[in-house]
Amino acid sequence: MLVTDLYELTMAAIYRRRGMEAAATFSLFVRTLPPDRGFLVAAGVDEAVGRLLAWQVTDADTRWLATQLGTGEDTFAPLAGLCFTGEAWAVREGTVVLAGEPLLEITAPLPEAQVPESMLLNAVTYQTALASKAVRCVLAARGRPVVDFSLRRDHGLEAATAAARAGALAGFAATSNVAAARQLALAATGTMAHSYVQATGDERAAFEAFAAAFPASPTFLVDTYDTAGGVRAAAAVIQARGLAERAAVRLDSGDLAAEARLARRLLDDAGLPAVRIVVSGGLDELAVDDLAARGAPVDVFAVGTRVGTAADAPSLDSAYKLAQYHGRPVTKLSAGKGYPPGPKQVWRRPGAADVLTPRDDQGPPGARALLEPVVRGGRRLRPAATLAQAHARLAEGLAWLPGEAKRVRDPVPAVCVTGERLKRLHEEVRAGLRTASAPPAAVTPG
Repeated sequence: MLVTDLYELTMAAIYRRRGMEAAATFSLFVRTLPPDRGFLVAAGVDEAVGRLLAWQVTDADTRWLATQLGTGEDTFAPLAGLCFTGEAWAVREGTVVLAGEPLLEITAPLPEAQVPESMLLNAVTYQTALASKAVRCVLAARGRPVVDFSLRRDHGLEAATAAARAGALAGFAATSNVAAARQLALAATGTMAHSYVQATGDERAAFEAFAAAFPASPTFLVDTYDTAGGVRAAAAVIQARGLAERAAVRLDSGDLAAEARLARRLLDDAGLPAVRIVVSGGLDELAVDDLAARGAPVDVFAVGTRVGTAADAPSLDSAYKLAQYHGRPVTKLSAGKGYPPGPKQVWRRPGAADVLTPRDDQGPPGARALLEPVVRGGRRLRPAATLAQAHARLAEGLAWLPGEAKRVRDPVPAVCVTGERLKRLHEEVRAGLRTASAPPAAVTPG
């Protein structure tokens, strides 16, 4: 299984040839938050752990690598059979996390710890970006349901499933993605297309046929031609079929706040106050927040492209860095790329900032450790979280966060502070590196 970047394998081959197989600890974290984010939601961690335990380099892999790079077969032969036999510590799926906090740390012989880097970052970075975007929509909706309509513009089918899952983790009520709904045991949702109304030729006839076929909870798309006329046609069908308590109308274009007010007035005038209004069309958390702030009478927000692609922050400044090798804490001196050395722990304190410490610290009184052992000796210690468990973990984190960090507009990011012992260790390691890398002093001729 070669789901990794080539340089991971070339490094691992050299490590094995040179006998560099002492224990190495790598830390996976996000250096900085994207603009307009006050926090992140850890997602994809369980998938990353599953990938970690599933990969193995085969004889066929090593032969292909030798052919690809034009080397002798003995160059990569030492990697045959390589798999993960070490340990992993991770935050639980759905945990609220901050910049600089490890989401996952693994310790294993150096070649084993090196090779999984790219696939671990791939799982955690993408899904964390999606979940962190989705939860902002839930916060913006102020208690009203949000549903996922992103399938058609997500970046591939696997990405669309990840988007549906991230939305469910964040608290979305349903997804339009039927395959994801079935695979993940989510509620499937949908309405009708403008093409259905256009092909039928008569708006009311289209609504009549739809209601006859799907009477349980029909949603009528009312803005194909004229919103007022569409709402009146839907209202007539709803009244005639006795659907007042389970029907909805959907608006997909124009000034959605104004269109929703028009639809609400017409429905109320028709004696249909229980008919819900669903809005869609380019929505993200800012648009949802704007509609809510304007008092638009919207019952359900359907978000799509901008959320399913995390359009304003489609990637994260994530990193997977060597923190310790052969018992020696390590870091970097590169500008903006330094990080605390050694295995670490994040402590969450009620009503106070998180604290980052060496893993063997006891932690502040009353604090809870976020990183927990999930793999030991190459074996998983706990099953992957269910979506319900991940959502409950997220709710717990949201309750802990300061209000200003949860703001959709101009949030103030929550921060993690570094404990004094870790600060001292970091500076000691940096000082040692500066000394080791300093050029030799010039010798003055006598």
